Amino acid sequence: MQVIVRDNNVEQAMRALKRKMQREGLFRELRERRAYEKPSERRVREKAQAVARQRKAARKKLQREGLLPAAKRRASAR
Repeated sequence: MQVIVRDNNVEQAMRALKRKMQREGLFRELRERRAYEKPSERRVREKAQAVARQRKAARKKLQREGLLPAAKRRASAR
């Protein structure tokens, strides 16, 4: 992962790096690897994630087809 520092603005580069890491799911993976996870717990978690992915895909499909209203966009904090 690479971030370019422009005009010696390290704070902006750090924010960009953090955003990239968040999108990649790196923080979630680090939190999961912090402690041992039993195989049964892992299966349960992965199954729940798969169900959530399927629901999200179905919801997106219905939104594209016009059967559900589009998701509301959150206003930025800027």
